Amino acid sequence: MTRGNLRRFFEELALPPVDANSQRLAGEASAALAAAELFDLELGDYASGLDSVSGSLEAAGSARISTPDPHIPQDIGAAAFFDIDNTLIQGSSLAVFFMELAKRRYFKLNEILPVAWKQAKYRLTGSENAEDVAKGREQALEFVKGRSVAELVELCEDIVDSNMGEKLWPGTKALADQHLAAGQQVWLVSATPVQLAQVLAKRLGFTGALGTVAEVEDGRFTGRLVGDILHGPGKRHAVAALATLEKLDLNRCTAYSDSINDVPMLSMVGTAVAVNPDRQLRKEAERRGWEVRDYRSLRKAARTYGKPALAAAAVSYSGWKITRRANKRR
Repeated sequence: MTRGNLRRFFEELALPPVDANSQRLAGEASAALAAAELFDLELGDYASGLDSVSGSLEAAGSARISTPDPHIPQDIGAAAFFDIDNTLIQGSSLAVFFMELAKRRYFKLNEILPVAWKQAKYRLTGSENAEDVAKGREQALEFVKGRSVAELVELCEDIVDSNMGEKLWPGTKALADQHLAAGQQVWLVSATPVQLAQVLAKRLGFTGALGTVAEVEDGRFTGRLVGDILHGPGKRHAVAALATLEKLDLNRCTAYSDSINDVPMLSMVGTAVAVNPDRQLRKEAERRGWEVRDYRSLRKAARTYGKPALAAAAVSYSGWKITRRANKRR
């Protein structure tokens, strides 16, 4: 048998060409196996997380919002993930977002009353309700439908500049700064609109932010969602996708949250920290041996970090606000 005949035998008879559908099925099977082995996720959940991360990065315009300090050696593969509401700031960022929309007459006052009630309930109980989050997301998508992205980004900048500074938990900000000083990435992971999360991350000098992404066409919001709402399991899906893109070793990563709903994210990293935890998360943290930090008492924060660290965290943000206002007056 000649070499040509031998090659035809293998190509056409022993090993016939694989058609496109077979290739697709083989690829999906391989991807599903990788998602299961690496992150204990179904392929569909991982793909949804990838959509959320892709949408967040597209909204930011780059892979990272802030550039690392060139004088700090980078700890490649390590990162910290911070929830926003009641972990980094007091109360609900989504409720603040709605109130500012109301001030700008995006909707009527009676439409905001249910949101105000949810904010009050959140501040009193310290726990969030998954149904409240889902309804809030649906309302937000509807209210921004047809609006321009540029308009919403400007609104989010105003919200962060005028409302978020005084709501920061200094103890949590100090924790984030410690990760940055160690050369680690710091990401916000929140159900709040991604534009709001990213403006806050930029102001604080964090690496980036993942948030709930609204679909955009021709520079305007369609009223549809891209990927998951980043709440509960949705955060786990997005962090898994981000870990793939950023080549993170989740065993060397840390996650911070106040809510029992974020156990899926907390349980996927090497170090989980319950910050200002609701009652259920506190019990779960104690059961799993997770660290608990409660900054709802200033005295507790001062004992943990000392007054100089808390003052530095507050001054760093206040200094940024003063500079920002000065630049606006020019």
